[in-house]
Amino acid sequence: MHSMLAEDLLNQMIPPLKVSDSAGKAARWLEEFHVDQLPVVQNRQYRGMITEADLIDVAADPEQLLASVPFGFSDVHVQRDQHFYTVMELAIRNKVQLVPVLDDQREYLGVVTVGDTLAAFGQTPGSAGENGIIVLAMNERDYSLSQISRYIEENNAKVLSAHVSEDTDEASRIRLTLRINTSNLNRIVATLERFGYVITAQFSGAGEVTEADQDRLDSLLRYLSL
Repeated sequence: MHSMLAEDLLNQMIPPLKVSDSAGKAARWLEEFHVDQLPVVQNRQYRGMITEADLIDVAADPEQLLASVPFGFSDVHVQRDQHFYTVMELAIRNKVQLVPVLDDQREYLGVVTVGDTLAAFGQTPGSAGENGIIVLAMNERDYSLSQISRYIEENNAKVLSAHVSEDTDEASRIRLTLRINTSNLNRIVATLERFGYVITAQFSGAGEVTEADQDRLDSLLRYLSL
């Protein structure tokens, strides 16, 4: 797969809801498309994602419009030209199955599913289910890929690719997503943590999640059935 940008992974099978749609329609679509969230738009502008939990309070009135139903995830989205690693980070951090993709005017383009993202990961050279991904958070001044790579190589593994993105929670921090040529991440994670690095997410290309990350990824695993 030559391109790994969000716009190249758009899933055209999952449509957005509109704020003028009813709560009953939203409930039907969540069931029909077998997802836990669906994006909501207003005049092509992304407004957030609605979940089954959002609809519980309005179950008695299925005709109520989504415009009057509180829903969240308005800040959970990526731009069309962001790397698919960023999609994975955002999905894990927010425990969502779908990540909406927007253009420069915040207009909704579509969604990328976690399944599609992992499929793209599986198509990168040398993966074949034998790779792992680790996401680290750190202060920008502490970033040294050569140093981090050395710690990983001391555990008989190699960094295949790296992606740096801004930490949306703290301006002075960054997130580093590493693809490593092993799915056994325990020793690597232990080494990095021993040297003060904060691991925010980890999983293997085969979909096996470490025990420490299991709770955070339960919703993703339920969807992927891995």
